[in-house]
Amino acid sequence: MAIRITRLLIAVTIMLGVLSLVGCPTHASIADITRDPGKFAGKEVTISGQASNTFGGFGNGLFQVDDGTGRIWVLSQNFGVPGNDSKVSVTGQVQQGVSFAGKSYGVVLRQTKARD
Repeated sequence: MAIRITRLLIAVTIMLGVLSLVGCPTHASIADITRDPGKFAGKEVTISGQASNTFGGFGNGLFQVDDGTGRIWVLSQNFGVPGNDSKVSVTGQVQQGVSFAGKSYGVVLRQTKARD
């Protein structure tokens, strides 16, 4: 009886672990994203790197992230923008052909969660 309970607890623990990983966003390099943006389109992706070229106001803006493999623009709506040269981790959805402040950007990460 004790062995059955132990096996059941182990099985439940493994299932909970697997289910918790299913909802986690993928951590990707910027080179991978820009090489094949269609692969990441509509999926939540997390990138990390150094912020630069930040501009915006009233909680909205645009900034670039450089992770050493490449750079990508991040569109932040209601999350604010980081300071230049700050280390950031950003989660968002990869989108193509985004316009902001009258300018078009090819591949961007539209931020969906507050930065770490």
